[in-house]
Amino acid sequence: MIIEATGLTKVYKAKGGAVHALDGLNLAVPEGTVKALLGPNGAGKTTAVKVLTTLTRPDAGSASIAGIDVLRDPKAARRIIGVSGQYAAVDENLTGFENLEMVGRLYHLGAKLAKQRAGELIEMFELTAAQNRPVKGFSGGMRRRIDLAGALVIRPKVLFLDEPTTGLDPHGRLAMWDVIKSLVADGTTLLLTTQYLEEADQLADEISVIDDGKVIAEGTADELKARIGGHRVEVTLVAESDADAAREILTRHGEGEPSTDGDGRSLEVGVINGPVSLHRVLGALNDAGIALHDAGIRRPTLDDVFLRLTGHGTGQEMADHASGPEKVTEKRVQ
Repeated sequence: MIIEATGLTKVYKAKGGAVHALDGLNLAVPEGTVKALLGPNGAGKTTAVKVLTTLTRPDAGSASIAGIDVLRDPKAARRIIGVSGQYAAVDENLTGFENLEMVGRLYHLGAKLAKQRAGELIEMFELTAAQNRPVKGFSGGMRRRIDLAGALVIRPKVLFLDEPTTGLDPHGRLAMWDVIKSLVADGTTLLLTTQYLEEADQLADEISVIDDGKVIAEGTADELKARIGGHRVEVTLVAESDADAAREILTRHGEGEPSTDGDGRSLEVGVINGPVSLHRVLGALNDAGIALHDAGIRRPTLDDVFLRLTGHGTGQEMADHASGPEKVTEKRVQ
């Protein structure tokens, strides 16, 4: 295990009570793999990254990177890691090339090697045409790429990405995924935080679901989806009076209790085999004389996973994430 954390605890004092950012967090990441920390705002993802990257000291627990205790020897840990935070840490008045050269000089690479490495990264991230432009004129996606390039100047053994696609449009997100996949293919061990199940699905070998400062579930994306049903069967009734009968049918053919939306006519339930289950549900509804407006199957969403695992969804957090800078809503413990 190249990344190990045991019993990490971090409590912040705040008006009205203490904020438990981490509450006995345990993590283990094998070398050469990608681990995603999946959770809503305030779950403790960023705090965990800050501890592992020596930016914050925990109140309790231990953590190591490649056998180096990050609490006892933070300088040694910093020599083998790269970090890219939620927001691009770049100097807007410098050009893209100058930003990367500056990072190289801060790492004491020397003038010649810093320039050489900056040029390599500019080419790797396809920023050659913009390398001599001030970063203040870059798009959000280009800023994220420069920031990620800066995290790779020393060819780190372990890379930490804290919500790497924050604020990016769908095209920018896909482009960033391609860059990250290429890094992993070259053998980099990666720990990333995200609110997007699809992002974890695309990039991660294993996912740790975090809520209230601790890991509440682990597994691959498919394993986590299977815990709440591999698919969701959805039906919309013509008459709300048929809801009880439809609920009984969905319960019989699904996994767990069906859920109902606000109008009382739309129901859904998790199932293991979507097409087969939908066929059976439609047959049972037809036999019961229940008329439908609509029916279908879909894959589980982030809300589905969290609603089942934590008892609450992430709709508001996802809305905050999509509309602008992250709103940290750490949960308070009185």
